[in-house]
Amino acid sequence: MVKLTMLARVADGLPLAEGLDSDRGLDLEQYKQQAKTLFKKLSQGPPPPSRMSYESGPYFLHYMIEQGVCYLTLSDRGYPKKLAYQYLEDLQKEFNTQNGSQVETVARPYAFIKFDTFIQRTKKLYLDTRTQRNLNKLSEDLHDIQSVMTRNIQDILGQGERLEHVSSMSQTLANETRKYSSKAKDLSRQALIQKYLPIVVVLGFVLILLFLRFYVFAGRKK
Repeated sequence: MVKLTMLARVADGLPLAEGLDSDRGLDLEQYKQQAKTLFKKLSQGPPPPSRMSYESGPYFLHYMIEQGVCYLTLSDRGYPKKLAYQYLEDLQKEFNTQNGSQVETVARPYAFIKFDTFIQRTKKLYLDTRTQRNLNKLSEDLHDIQSVMTRNIQDILGQGERLEHVSSMSQTLANETRKYSSKAKDLSRQALIQKYLPIVVVLGFVLILLFLRFYVFAGRKK
């Protein structure tokens, strides 16, 4: 059964549309965050595979990329992969017809949130895998479905965590470097004070003696 649907621009991971939750009893926030992390990851590095499935607990995240848009759905582990990708292909065809020319120019997230109407209508068609319509689709040869790879979502999340850890370490190192530099300047200043303070004191004392001597000598002359 399809639980969640999200669309994003591949170039930068910008969310374009989302199927609003129809089952209020499910807490899908964790999987939404996983999907957003995946979108960001797809926007970085070399071109990603056009189709991929990720295991995530009791669910699978399936995505397909067409014309710069990533179409992603979350389904139960037992839901047929063929139907999941057929569902995404139906979304892709309609979304491209309605909004394909605007994808590259939008700047705000969820600019096509009204596409949820079509998402909900299409999702209902794929809820029951035993309908004649879906049984027919299962018997069809879907493009490259056998070659779609399956990975664990932690492969992506782990990479993100490692990058965040490296970034955190770099920031910590930079902060420590600044602290060390500041302490080094303070120590250098203290060293200069300790080195020249006795000389300054002696010179000051000598100047005071000379002043007093000159003052006393001038007084006697008067």
